[in-house]
Amino acid sequence: MSPDAIVIRRCQGIDELRACVALQKDVWNFSDAELVPLRLFVVAEKVGGQVMGAFEGSEMVGFALSVPGTRSGHIYLHSHMLAVRKDHRNGGLGRRLKLLQREEALARGIELIEWTFDPLEIKNAYLNIEKLGAIARRYNINQYGITSSPLQGGLPSDRLIAEWWLKSKRVETLLATGKNPAFNQQAAIAVPAQIYEWKAAVKTRSQAQQVQEHNREQFLRAFDDGFAVLGYERDAAGDGKFLLGRWDEKWSYASEE
Repeated sequence: MSPDAIVIRRCQGIDELRACVALQKDVWNFSDAELVPLRLFVVAEKVGGQVMGAFEGSEMVGFALSVPGTRSGHIYLHSHMLAVRKDHRNGGLGRRLKLLQREEALARGIELIEWTFDPLEIKNAYLNIEKLGAIARRYNINQYGITSSPLQGGLPSDRLIAEWWLKSKRVETLLATGKNPAFNQQAAIAVPAQIYEWKAAVKTRSQAQQVQEHNREQFLRAFDDGFAVLGYERDAAGDGKFLLGRWDEKWSYASEE
């Protein structure tokens, strides 16, 4: 079945929410204690959050979960999970789920969606920055503690906070042209493609941790200096690079913590 034949819509009923829980387990391989439970999916649907599903026929192959939040008197959505089944990745399905989140949020007058992401995950960073137009200017150290997911490789769960300003010139330009607006690059932070191999093996994990700690210092220093992540590059070898500059739009309430 082609990617266009996959239906993206809100989840309906308890059985589809149960399918989200099962897919979550398949994607992250969390221990049962760390799984987001069915009850939270149910509550999110009832209190102004979002549970979007991607369906190939009757089978769920992806979902996005968000919960509502407030900051400085403004309502926004925190997108807590985006999951795509392994055999359906790299086909734009994650982006389609995010765009449905945007459409539904704007229909309710919500102008910001945030989420956290691992700065060492190259493909995910590229999606967030270059394909969606999110920016990042906050960094949380070991946000979730040491998790049971093999994807984390036993490292601290450091996270960048993506801010997706849904009506900003940046996002609207990207969606209209396929490219982010140009900016004056002031700094770059690199992530080597070997990071996945280094995290996966105990004997090389210290190399991955060295990259994490070095980049953590660079992000914290850059954000203290007023810079934001505005671009992301990937080269032919699969290496990633965050590009930082000054964001000249006046969308600011998300960073007033």
